[in-house]
Amino acid sequence: MRKFVPVAVMVGLSVALAGCGGGSGLKRAKPDEYAVARQAPLVIPPDYALVPPRPGAARPQENNPSTLALEALFGGAAARSVGEQAVLNNAGGDTIAPGVRSEVGDPETNVVDKGATTRDIVAAPEGDGQNATTKTPK
Repeated sequence: MRKFVPVAVMVGLSVALAGCGGGSGLKRAKPDEYAVARQAPLVIPPDYALVPPRPGAARPQENNPSTLALEALFGGAAARSVGEQAVLNNAGGDTIAPGVRSEVGDPETNVVDKGATTRDIVAAPEGDGQNATTKTPK
């Protein structure tokens, strides 16, 4: 066993040193990858998808980006059934201001304080409600 360890170390060192010797390493001659094949000249292919503009049509650059995004995501305005349209009309869906989402965060918006009772109900843990209690302020 004692003779095997030094012999194994010597064999390992000789193999490691054999890999390091003699070659030119990074200075060897390499093939030129551009000389392998002749380069074709650059040609811009014709674009057959372009159509001439129609007189009176809206220019594509003038479309609203958010409208284009909504149409791309959801396919434009969906047809509503008679029942759905009646519910929207009764709820005032046709009288909603377009900028209502930006008005909600306005500091001038009036906020109604519903009190601690509503806060406690909303913050109550999930369950069947058998052990739920709250107190009304006096």
